[in-house]
Amino acid sequence: MELHNLKPAEGSVKTRKRIGRGAGSGLGGTSTRGHKGAKSRSGYSKKIGFEGGQMPMQRRLPKGGFKNINRVEYKAINLSVLQALAEAKNLEKIGLTELHEAGLISKSALVKILASGELKAKLTVEANAFSKAAVAAIEAAGGQAVTL
Repeated sequence: MELHNLKPAEGSVKTRKRIGRGAGSGLGGTSTRGHKGAKSRSGYSKKIGFEGGQMPMQRRLPKGGFKNINRVEYKAINLSVLQALAEAKNLEKIGLTELHEAGLISKSALVKILASGELKAKLTVEANAFSKAAVAAIEAAGGQAVTL
């Protein structure tokens, strides 16, 4: 076998259907699109959710609920994560910069510390918000919770 006699496997390469190349091809005339109607025209595309003129689902169903425009979204960080971070990097103070450097939050994220897990290290924790149980756990370990 040499480069000049390489061929693809039998049946692996199909010739493409050449549409609209005259009546003799068997695919001329309407070019497999049928007769008339929007789908036979060039540039046709139906709208997303179009149901043939029937009232579409997104317009039949009522709107529900509401969006609170004053909602403040926090990134939740658990005490177990703080403990692991303190052990890994030997820290006494954990703030937003330390969490960002560890890849746990984005630069502009608001952080809330939650009480899931156990905290043994004596830490000074700076965050935007704390749960009551998290504050109690941090202070029980000898640290302090500083709200930014």
